[in-house]
Amino acid sequence: MSDANVVTPQRETNMMFVGAVLAGALVAVLAGVYGRMHDPASETTIKLFFSTTLHFKAWVTTAILVLVIGQLFGALWMYGKLPLGDPPEWVGSVHRFFGSLALLLSLPVAYHCLWSLGFNPDGGSGRRFWHSIFGCVFYGAFFTKVLVVRSKKMPSWALPIVGGVLFTTLIAIWLTSSLWFFRQFGWVV
Repeated sequence: MSDANVVTPQRETNMMFVGAVLAGALVAVLAGVYGRMHDPASETTIKLFFSTTLHFKAWVTTAILVLVIGQLFGALWMYGKLPLGDPPEWVGSVHRFFGSLALLLSLPVAYHCLWSLGFNPDGGSGRRFWHSIFGCVFYGAFFTKVLVVRSKKMPSWALPIVGGVLFTTLIAIWLTSSLWFFRQFGWVV
């Protein structure tokens, strides 16, 4: 057997990461294809106590952003990147809980975006186009993060990279939706 056919542990972990990224990319593409191929319903879906669905989406996305900022600090603390000493045992559980809560809160927002509005190409350069791209990338990155976290065979650098992509994508989503909405219509619920 030649050296080119030998799979080293490092190569195996790198291939696992590439597989996770490809699976996440597939999720992102499928979300975009679904959003683009189906006829948008153009209906409001949920507003709870907010005056409109758009108010609901802007505020819930803002809440998700706050939760994810907490996630970032929790992760930095768990991995010893903050000068706070060793984290208490509860930090990991709280980190997972708030991550799950953020994902659950995002689902009605994503549902409305994909089902009611669809993927909006907006000429390939506008705010709605980039928001559609970021929304699809977010769920692809989230799927990738779950695979990376659950696998014992990922390289040590994989989780910070995927977490960084996930965090950055959420910031981009918030900038192209909630911040835009608040600037256009104000902060009133």
